[in-house]
Amino acid sequence: MQSLSGGYGLRPPAALGIAPRAAFAPARVLLRGERARRGPTRWTLHFAKPAPRGLGLTLAAALLAGVTAYGAERGGEYQAFVAREGGVGDYAARALGFGVSAVTISGQSQLSENEILALAGVDGKTSLPFYDAGRARKNLEAQPLIKQAGVRKLYPDRIVIDIVERTPAGLWQKDGEISAVAADGTAIDTMRDKYQALPFVVGEGANAHLDEYQALLDASAELRPRIVAGVRVGDRRWTLKMRSGVDVELPEVDPLAAMATLLTEERQSRLLERDILSVDLRVPGRVFVRLSEEAAAARDAAKPKKVAQ
Repeated sequence: MQSLSGGYGLRPPAALGIAPRAAFAPARVLLRGERARRGPTRWTLHFAKPAPRGLGLTLAAALLAGVTAYGAERGGEYQAFVAREGGVGDYAARALGFGVSAVTISGQSQLSENEILALAGVDGKTSLPFYDAGRARKNLEAQPLIKQAGVRKLYPDRIVIDIVERTPAGLWQKDGEISAVAADGTAIDTMRDKYQALPFVVGEGANAHLDEYQALLDASAELRPRIVAGVRVGDRRWTLKMRSGVDVELPEVDPLAAMATLLTEERQSRLLERDILSVDLRVPGRVFVRLSEEAAAARDAAKPKKVAQ
């Protein structure tokens, strides 16, 4: 016991040359044959601020959702959900009121509305935020019948589709296949009943010269209803197929003049109504007619027989 007033106040152990309390921890007694080992260093991480409330619950929920999604994907439930409801984004967007409830289509005449919607990729699972208007436009313009297309999204729930179609100008047969073609010769559609009244051309390159054939039809006057098709020969000239089965061979140069000659012969002598197989107009100013076998035989029989001397 010492007096506190004589300068002998209490002092920290370090000031008195005494080691901290931890230094007085008793040394571990080694057993026989055991060597001293240095234990691993322990680190403690202290945050400047406490973790937000509910962080653990949020992380647990995220982990559970991830495990559930993985299991659904592995088991096929996710694929079934996508096929039924669309993507997760589309499903969520529709739930928030961004589903497509109206589609406005303008400019179509040959294609039906269902065909246009299918090309544009619009169905009951579509949502505006996740709808790719640029891709839809490319898909529409990939259809040969559509020359130009525009697709717009009007929030919250409307899509506007404007298209410019190519107009079918004729029918073209090549290798047994018949296609509807535009005025520039582009094949734009397969054969349909509504195209039956269009001019019909046959052969390699005939589609690219549809305007020439149309000019021949315009110059044929009253013969036009009797012309079935125009056959492109060697991609140089035309042969007209008549409903009677007669072939009219036109020249490579100035076929319109040959058509005028055919009209004159038909008006004067009803040439095309005779029992003939073909009319050859390839030589300017000349008309060659090929008779059928029956007509040729009748002609030979009508000739006077020469008397042998």
